[in-house]
Amino acid sequence: MNFTIAVILLLGIFAFLIINRLPVTFAMIIATSITMLYVGIPLMNMVQQMAKAVNSFSLLAIPFFILMGELMGAGGISARLLEFANVLVGRLTGGLAHVNVLASMFFGGISGSAVADVSSLGTIEIPMMEKAGYDRPFATAVTVASACQGLVIPPSHNMVLYAMAAGGVSIGRLFWAGYIPGIMLGLVLMIVCYILAKKRHYPKGEPTPFKDAIRITRDAFFAIFAMVIIIGGVSTGLFTATESAAVACIYSFIVGKFIYRELKLKDMGKILANTVRTMAMVYSLIAAAGAFSYMLASLRVPAMITNALLSISENKIVIFLIINAILLVLGTIMDMAPLVLIMTPILLPVVKYFGMSPVQFGVVLMLNLGIGLCTPPVGSALFAGCAIGKVTIEQATKSLVPMYIGMVSILLLITFVPAFSMTLPNWVMP
Repeated sequence: MNFTIAVILLLGIFAFLIINRLPVTFAMIIATSITMLYVGIPLMNMVQQMAKAVNSFSLLAIPFFILMGELMGAGGISARLLEFANVLVGRLTGGLAHVNVLASMFFGGISGSAVADVSSLGTIEIPMMEKAGYDRPFATAVTVASACQGLVIPPSHNMVLYAMAAGGVSIGRLFWAGYIPGIMLGLVLMIVCYILAKKRHYPKGEPTPFKDAIRITRDAFFAIFAMVIIIGGVSTGLFTATESAAVACIYSFIVGKFIYRELKLKDMGKILANTVRTMAMVYSLIAAAGAFSYMLASLRVPAMITNALLSISENKIVIFLIINAILLVLGTIMDMAPLVLIMTPILLPVVKYFGMSPVQFGVVLMLNLGIGLCTPPVGSALFAGCAIGKVTIEQATKSLVPMYIGMVSILLLITFVPAFSMTLPNWVMP
């Protein structure tokens, strides 16, 4: 048995199937099966590894986070967060663009999904911005770019995936590590929007009357308190991540049904169906990635890649730049969840060798792949935004260029300045 041929089989078949648009789950299973047959490993091992990958208590947090996002979306959260953001920043030059970014920060921190953010808020924000005098490609670009914040600001179910793939990194510390980078990302996007608004003479918003501002803030409090339940429960040890997500689901149902009174019992069938559909996709990916990662480890691919990178340079700045470039390119051609599961066991040993904390790398990975969601040819957030905004991929991508520059600048800052991501977790959960 030739290890080189086995590695070429595993990665070559996987790449060939992806290029030919086979779903990632099936591509991993087929590539793993053929490689196992060549190596002489019984296929039952693949089944066992797939079962082992999903047999984790911490993964129960994922369906609860997905369900919480669905309940929040159906319960009238989107409109209230948008109104609250308008109270805070609507009066600035380019006010609705700032409202878009801030509302995505709030909603993303609740749903943890970029696509959910674009789908829920985009249907309100893009037509509203166009009516106020913003061009539609710009409105779509702001909606898509700001959705990245939800992948970094907790709760993010992709952070739970990373914690599992990284071998048990603290989910609480990961959550706290995402706050400062996520807020920095939002501020940079708002600066870009302000500059473009000045240049293109986009309008200011009207100040909100004080009485209305108090009412809007009171209503939004119940939405934002869901984050307090999750982060507060996990960081104090009152709940595990899974338990906090379950409590937040119950809280979201109560708020949507009895406080906002927009969540109808007849909607629960659709909400649960959407949750199960998303959960099935995520869990099938986790199972397939478990078998694929087993073969990667058996063929010593992580060690090979580590040695290959070290042969290029012993300078950690060069290595981190190369890793960021690899992740940015991969993020443009593959979806986020499979990349988290595949690349974590490969790249984590490399960054640890150079002294980067697994918690810091988790935030770097989230933002890297989040930028990929906004980038053609396979950016799912970009596709969702273009469908809602009724613009072409080319139009949206052109408007996104200044925002790409801002997002990459934040990525480099959190890569090379650990304090941005590690200060809060080291302080709150030392």
